[in-house]
Formats: sequence, C-alpha cells, structure tokens
Amino acid sequence: MEEKSDNGGTMKSVIEAPTNPMVTPILTDLYQLTMAYAYWKAGKHNERAVFDLFFRKSPFGGEFTVFAGLEECIRFIANYKFTEEHIAFVRDAMPGKCEEGFLDYLRQLDCSEVEVYAIPEGSIVFPRVPLLRVEGPVGVAQLLETTLVNLVNFASLVATNAARHRIVAGNSKALLEFGLRRAQGPDGGISASKYCYMGGFDATSNVAAGRLFGIPLKGTHSHAYVSSFMSPDEIVEKSLRSVDGSTSCEDFVSLVQAWLNKIQRTKFMAGGFGETNSSELAAFTSYALAFPDNFLALVDTYDVMRSGVPNFCAVALALRDLGYKAMGIRLDSGDLAYLSCEARKFFQAIEKEFGVSGFGKMGITASNDLNEETLDHLNKQGHEVDAFGIGTYLVTCYAQAALGCVFKLVEINNQPRMKLSEDVSKVSIPCKKRCYRLYGREGYPLVDLMIGENEPAPKVEERILCRHPFNESKRAYVVPQRVEELLKCYWRGSPDEVREDMLPLKDIRSRCIRQLDKMRPDHMRRLNPTPYKVSVSAKLYDFIHFLWLNEAPVGELQ
Repeated sequence: MEEKSDNGGTMKSVIEAPTNPMVTPILTDLYQLTMAYAYWKAGKHNERAVFDLFFRKSPFGGEFTVFAGLEECIRFIANYKFTEEHIAFVRDAMPGKCEEGFLDYLRQLDCSEVEVYAIPEGSIVFPRVPLLRVEGPVGVAQLLETTLVNLVNFASLVATNAARHRIVAGNSKALLEFGLRRAQGPDGGISASKYCYMGGFDATSNVAAGRLFGIPLKGTHSHAYVSSFMSPDEIVEKSLRSVDGSTSCEDFVSLVQAWLNKIQRTKFMAGGFGETNSSELAAFTSYALAFPDNFLALVDTYDVMRSGVPNFCAVALALRDLGYKAMGIRLDSGDLAYLSCEARKFFQAIEKEFGVSGFGKMGITASNDLNEETLDHLNKQGHEVDAFGIGTYLVTCYAQAALGCVFKLVEINNQPRMKLSEDVSKVSIPCKKRCYRLYGREGYPLVDLMIGENEPAPKVEERILCRHPFNESKRAYVVPQRVEELLKCYWRGSPDEVREDMLPLKDIRSRCIRQLDKMRPDHMRRLNPTPYKVSVSAKLYDFIHFLWLNEAPVGELQ
C-alpha cells in the first residue's frame, strides 16, 4: 500500500492495482452482467447482501487447504472501476438492448459500500468455512463473484500442492520451483511461482516472479550448455583471481586438469572410471570461470558417476585452491536415490583422500519430473538429496484440476437465504456467520465452529456443543483451551478505513509454515488423513434445518 497526496495536500492511502492488468471489472462471466442488469431493472441493485466464498472439499485427497489469493482480491476491489472502453464493450455484448441508465450505473460503480471479511492469507483452512465474506449492495457484490473465485481458486490450489510437497520432503530439504516452462501460460507461471513460495518452497527459477514478489532465484545451466562445448581449447579466458583478490591463477584449465589427474590416480578410484568426457569438463570449467562463487553443475549429460561427478570434483577442488566453495551438483535423470548415494560416497572419499574439510557434505539437487509421490518413494528408498527442483506436476496441479470454490448468497436485506440441493454437499449454510477455531490442550486445532452473527462468541474452557451442519448424529462437546476468531476485516469501503494490514509475501509464507507445523499430524498425512471437524453451533444447526423445511416445497402423492 502506498500513500499519495490529493490536491489539498492530504495524504491518502492507495492500494496498488492487481498484479495482472487483465484483472478488471470485465474479467467476469456474462451472466454476472445480465444479473446486474436485471437487479437494476427491478430496483434491487442497492439491496444489502452478504455472500460467502468457500470450497466444499479439500484437494488432492487431503484434509487441509492453504488459503491464498487474498491480496489480489483486495487489490481488485480497491481499484474496481469500469472504464469508458469497458462500458462500450458491455453495451455491445449484452443480449438485447441495454438501457443507457444501466451503463450510467456501471460508470459510477465502485466498492465504496462493500466490506470484505476474510481469513488471513496463508492460513490452513477447511471445507464450508467462508474464506471471504463479501457484504454490500447486491449489484456490485454479484459482479465481484467470478473474479474473486478466479483469484482464490488456483492460488489456493497451487499453494496447497506446494505445502503437501513440503510436508513430504521435510523441513530440512530445500524445495525449488522450476515450473515456468510447463505452466499454463504466463499468468499461470507467475501465479504458480508466487503461491508455491507461499506454500513453503524456498526459491523459483522464474525471474519475473523474483522481480515482482521478491522470491529468491535459483538456477544454473542446462544440458545444452554442457553439450555446446567440444574441448577445453574453446576456453579463451583461462585466468581466475582468488576469492580475496590477492593472487591469480593464469591457467585455471590446467589446474582443473591437474586435479582430475590426481583423482584418477587415487586408490579408491582404482578401476572406477577411465577417461571422463573432456567436453563436459570444458563446460564445467567455463561455467566455473563465469560463476566461481556459485558453481553448481548438471552432471548427467553423459554419465553421472564415470564422468559428471569426477569432472565436477576436479573443478570444485581447483576452485577451492583459490578460496572458492562449489555449491554442488544437479541430477536430472536416472535412479535418483542410487545416484545421490553414490555421489555422496564419492564426495566423502574425496574429503578423506585429500583432507578437504566439508567436501563430503557437498550439495546434491535432484530434478526430473518429480512430484509428491516421487518424493515419498525416495524417502522410503533412502537418498542423499539436499534440494529438489520440481516443475510440471507442481505448477499445473496435475493431480487435481481445480479447487472448486463457490460464491453463495447467504443473506439479503437481513433475511437469511439458503441454496438447497438433492446433493447434501451442495446445500449452503445460510446467514451472516462468525467463524472460530477451537484449540485443545496439546495446542492443536480441534474444530472450526460457525455461529450466527448475534450469538455469543465461544469462550475458553466453556463447554460448547458442536454439530455437523447436516448430520444430526454427528455432534460433540468441546472445551477449548484457546479460541481464535478467523474472519477479519480487510476492506471497509476505502484504503483509509481501519482494517487488517496486508503482510509481505515472506511473512505470509512464514504464517503458512507455522500453521502447517501446528496441525495434528494425522490430519496432514498423505494417505488416509483423519477428517478435520467443521461444525455449527446448536442454535445455527436448528436454524439451518428450520429454514430448510421452510424453503423446500412439500410434495404430494396422488
């Protein structure tokens, strides 16, 4: 958020526009505009309405979701304004003739009468609990629906996917998002990088996302760079100054070759390998000359253990002579568990043979179409990988196409409204609600509880009856040791009104990781997780079923 001066010199808060310039009032479905027109024609467009944005089932067969996309929603709402170009297009796009008075209504429309309450971004959330509650004139609130659902849906899905990868990999491993080239278009790539970082990844290869969001960047070279070299003779500039600048090696290529000869003569390598690929050695040497402080080599272009790893070690040891410390290797094919273990043994043997302290702990990064299941298998097999570069399956959310967020009217003119369905999972929970998370003695969340707006808030150590919204036999008393209210106000008609601050991305990421650590392990496990309880108060339960019976038509048998 920025502060700008108006004509009178008063400083006013300004919320930046959405990251993607395509996020405008016309990024919506046509039926939102036709409904807005019908509301306007009926004189209902200014009636006060309440909508809940929520999802019905957690993704990937799990029991939790990471809520993401809130900041972009608030940016959209704060800058909501139809331009004359938008108005002209709407005039032509509407079915039938559109009255000019409706277009004038759109011209003056903004979100100055809208309020948005939301769960903080990066929080762990569960089905049916509102992620956002939007209050305002029904005309404008209806027009917000498609865009808000779009901004939350993929963001929360990919952040959840990232969090699931983090849980499987463990907190000790670095996770690198490498998915830009396989993402669904530029916006898919930018969004995935942002929300994978939020979900627990450590860095991205996406340079644009690094600039936009301050995400750490990681990347080295591809097989193309290695195979582009034919011999060490191609290296023209061979000199390299030491890290402290006190000395200079005039022929770094020869220093590397000398170290390779030493490695080949060692007892532990007797019969281990013959001649390594000289063009690969040239590529590694050239890259080290360009990036002596950040040398990480892709070692599987020709043969990992017979060429790639020995060549890397020769260059790394030559760099060490000049005070530099190589970063490690990347494996992009083959049996990653086996090759990482063999590479680790090689590094440890080098450390022992040449007395190079710390060489045995050289970093090993693995890539090659990794996913959550692959990480799980590697853990079971045993491996020596320190960092995982993950792309396609992560950023495309290959295991599930969409989260399935919905935006439902729950109240208008202070009258609760409810959507009914033969499919109970699609029945909405009516009225404006307050939502709480109740914690047990061990510090884990026990249940998320929804209550009516005018009900008293649950209290610590107070016995509370929590009921399943639709199944009368599912109920339990809970005595919470801590109570947390979930929905907080993030927009109250103007950036200058009192509201919750939007945190920097790195702080939202920290919130996500903290909350993942606070959840009970059986709710978070990959297979057959224990269902997390989402309940309503006894009073709200009774009201839901009263309204259900009142709204459902009574059949008649002949």
